[in-house]
Amino acid sequence: MIIIMLGAPGTGKGTVAGILKDELGIPQISTGDIFRKHIKEQTELGKLADSYISKGQLVPDDVTIKLVQSRIQEDDVKPGMILDGFPRTVAQAEALDKMLSEQGKKVDLVVNLTTPKDEIIERIVNRRVCSNQECKAVYNLVMNPPKKEGICDKCGSPLVQRKDDTEETVNERFESYLKNTAPLVEYYENKGILRKEEVSKSINRLGKDVAEDIVKIFKK
Repeated sequence: MIIIMLGAPGTGKGTVAGILKDELGIPQISTGDIFRKHIKEQTELGKLADSYISKGQLVPDDVTIKLVQSRIQEDDVKPGMILDGFPRTVAQAEALDKMLSEQGKKVDLVVNLTTPKDEIIERIVNRRVCSNQECKAVYNLVMNPPKKEGICDKCGSPLVQRKDDTEETVNERFESYLKNTAPLVEYYENKGILRKEEVSKSINRLGKDVAEDIVKIFKK
């Protein structure tokens, strides 16, 4: 099974994807994690990616596509995968369709998450992530705080704030999303594989609720 998570930054794509990964037993492929790994290791690709990410801009399609293409050829994704953060443009979606077709595969479900912008900003500036790349647990200081301040509940590693999790950068990322990524909704809607989900405290529906419903679909 191949699932794609769509949605503006801060809608909870990573949270939903993480639950699906555990419940369905397939890996979560996050372009953000791939980029951060390269940035930390100061590779040429990492430096290039950081020059865009730090400004709230999207990394160019050709760079992103090459990274993902290499990743989805690894053995652990043979049973399926959850794509979180890719594709972000129609060009990337078309490239993914071609990659999967060459492997005799296709996208089974695309989940589009929406959240009011004011909630998105509140979530992101209060977001903290586990510094252990093997864990990658995500917390929110308001909605989902760790039991011990600054420490991951799961592995005990320090929690950190991503340097692009600021209100200014969030606004830039949101506008970039609307311009570049929103057309993907129509792209996948036309394919008949899009599932729309609102995640908001105003309707008392969180990412875990969405994930539970999706798990039921695939475990029928």
